Amino acid sequence: MTTGSPWFRATNVSEPEPGSIPQAVPGPEETAYAPRPEGYGYDASAYGAGYGSVPETTPAAEAPPYAPQEPHGHQESYDASQEPYESPQEAPYEPYEPRDETMALRTVEEAETPPAGPGRAERRRAAKGRGAKGKGRRGAASAEPASGAPAAPLSRVEARRAARAAKDSVGVVASRVVGELFITFGVVMLLFVTYQLWWTNVRAGQQANQAKGQIEDSWSKGRAPGAFEPGQGFAIMYIPKLDVVVPVAEGINKPKVLDRGMVGHYSEGTLKTAMPGDKEGNFAVAGHRNTHGEPFRYINQLKPGDPIVVETQDAYYTYEMASILPQTAPSNVSVIDPVPKQSGFKGPGRYITLTTCTPEFTSTYRMIVWGKMVEERPRSKGKPDALVG
Repeated sequence: MTTGSPWFRATNVSEPEPGSIPQAVPGPEETAYAPRPEGYGYDASAYGAGYGSVPETTPAAEAPPYAPQEPHGHQESYDASQEPYESPQEAPYEPYEPRDETMALRTVEEAETPPAGPGRAERRRAAKGRGAKGKGRRGAASAEPASGAPAAPLSRVEARRAARAAKDSVGVVASRVVGELFITFGVVMLLFVTYQLWWTNVRAGQQANQAKGQIEDSWSKGRAPGAFEPGQGFAIMYIPKLDVVVPVAEGINKPKVLDRGMVGHYSEGTLKTAMPGDKEGNFAVAGHRNTHGEPFRYINQLKPGDPIVVETQDAYYTYEMASILPQTAPSNVSVIDPVPKQSGFKGPGRYITLTTCTPEFTSTYRMIVWGKMVEERPRSKGKPDALVG
């Protein structure tokens, strides 16, 4: 066939790009695309605008609207009323751009594609950086990941190194142990103080009331007075000014007598003293000033003339406070002599001596209070005036 036939295209026609006007590539015998002569049977109107030269005198309004064509014969619908055709001389042709729906599809595909993670070399460099920072500061097992970047997994060596770095040092462990010991010691001391200042008084008060009841019960049964066993109660002491009512037991044993809230009578060995019913002598007793009922806590507030009453099975013995020795050594046993030298008494008589510890909450020294009997009243005659008033 003749190569210039209008029904065939040249074999070397290049593929048109999207949005561009298809152009025929000149072959070896043609240097440009030109309209065929009319005598050859060529009808330019059959190919539409764009094939062949367009006369400059052709008005733009009469030119048919041009719709861009896609390759392989696909053609989209085009509305001529939207965009009028303009000749190449008036305005150059703009290349075709893909529609939004096509771009949206591509954008979704790109967004759904997960970002590629760091490679092996990058992970190794990051691991080396974390190791260098961990050596400089205790407890820094790994570096902070960059904002927005996923943390890379730790290798076995890095995990072991991080575990060792997370362990507390010897100093931290030692300080923690010392702190726990101090806390434990403080709790134990608090419990001990609570026991000494509160519970011992509660318990001693209960035991003293029980001992007082036993004494009164024995009196009601008509038990004959005589020698008393150590720890046995035989009298009741009253100090009206201090509102003290406490049983008196034989002996000054601490666990059996004093710690049970009672007052103990000096009655053993060289410390043996007289009984209230004796015709002369010094009736000496001891009691706690703090804890365990603390019956003698406020005896330092007694003034000369304040009454001290001792009740036995047979009588009431009333003493008047005479003098006080605020502090003396525990070894000064002369304070309980039949006639105490520092008491101010001049000769034999019927005296009473109260001894306790001083200062408060210690047992370093002893405080002594002396009194002199002023009345002996049988129980059958009722209570003395010091108790009635």
